Amino acid sequence: MGILYDDVVLVNHSEREGDPSVITVNCPDKTGLGSDLCRIILFFGLSIVRVDVSTDGIWCYIVFWVVGTPKTRWSLLKKRLMGVCPSCSSASGMSYYCAELQSPRPPDVFLLTFCCYDRRGLLHDVTAVLCDLELTIKKVKVSTTPDGKVMDLFFITDTRELLHTKKRQEDTYDQLKSVLGDAMISCDIEMVGSEITGCSQGPSFLPQEIAEDMFSFEILNEHQSRSLACNKASIAVDNLLSPGHTLVQIVCQDHKGLLYDIMRTLKDYNIQISYGRFTSKTKTECELDLFIMQADGKKIVDPSKLNALCSRLQMELCRPLRVALMNRGPDTELLVANPVELSGKGRPIVFYDITLALKMLNIGIFSAEIGRYVIGDREWEIYRILLDEGNGSGPSRNKIEEAVWKMLMGWE
Repeated sequence: MGILYDDVVLVNHSEREGDPSVITVNCPDKTGLGSDLCRIILFFGLSIVRVDVSTDGIWCYIVFWVVGTPKTRWSLLKKRLMGVCPSCSSASGMSYYCAELQSPRPPDVFLLTFCCYDRRGLLHDVTAVLCDLELTIKKVKVSTTPDGKVMDLFFITDTRELLHTKKRQEDTYDQLKSVLGDAMISCDIEMVGSEITGCSQGPSFLPQEIAEDMFSFEILNEHQSRSLACNKASIAVDNLLSPGHTLVQIVCQDHKGLLYDIMRTLKDYNIQISYGRFTSKTKTECELDLFIMQADGKKIVDPSKLNALCSRLQMELCRPLRVALMNRGPDTELLVANPVELSGKGRPIVFYDITLALKMLNIGIFSAEIGRYVIGDREWEIYRILLDEGNGSGPSRNKIEEAVWKMLMGWE
């Protein structure tokens, strides 16, 4: 038999405002499941205050205590969480979950092109509409003309896989029109082939001068002050407590997407969690206990592997993203670097947070690009935003960097 389809993910809403709701996931296990679940919870804007994880490598049971907002779309959240759990089959007219996994088909890519009159906060408002519609931005190129018009090119995918239909395209147009109003001049959506998407990516490496800057604020920290980093985490490893598992204990400063950053790191290292517990001790500090093992079912005893894992965890907990302002001739460019998982997924809603921070500072955006590049031995999603600073009387560079960083970390 199996577990009923609707029981794979259960959501118990809190009775009092501000109290956590409880999400229970009970399904077959798979590598990276915790990372995928945490990524969706992050996308929906929920705060995780506690987690219990238990799995035998075949079946897993995960409980999330989360705090939502009045705008949280709980039914859609449940649907998306169920979507990353192992596939289901039908038996006797009822849906059950089973353990076999299928390789997902790459999503179709669409080009959203629209032209409108520019105004402060325009790019964030458009990004917010796309997020609400579950249209994922893969790449964007935004440019402003001398006569005050904006030409935006968004390469997007549709989580609902309906953007090829006329109704879905009309709904997208109507949502954008409701936000942009008479400022919208034109809007078009068309499916593009892989050859078009590939050409739009440009070179896989950043120009040398930018790559050097990226290395410097990743390694030498010349471009980032301590205010643009989380406090150093305490990471302890114990191989004596459990005969079959390595215990990793972490005490660190909390930030938005913390669990996702930890889970994606373990996923990239192909490490399985057999038991784990996460607890927010205060509003700023949290603790994690993780009993982990390698893909071969053995604990991690190689000192070099343990050191590599702890070093990567320390880096991801201290600076899960990189933020820097740099001079590009007479102009100022904001650079944000977002690490990409080995699976190809990047951290969600980064562009949303960046544009929201700039909108709140009343800073205009002259042009923007999103692309993926190889820096060192990793792939990064790089956001390059040329700022429109007007007459130069706006916020200082330090204030801009700090505002964007705090928005990304959930400290705004």
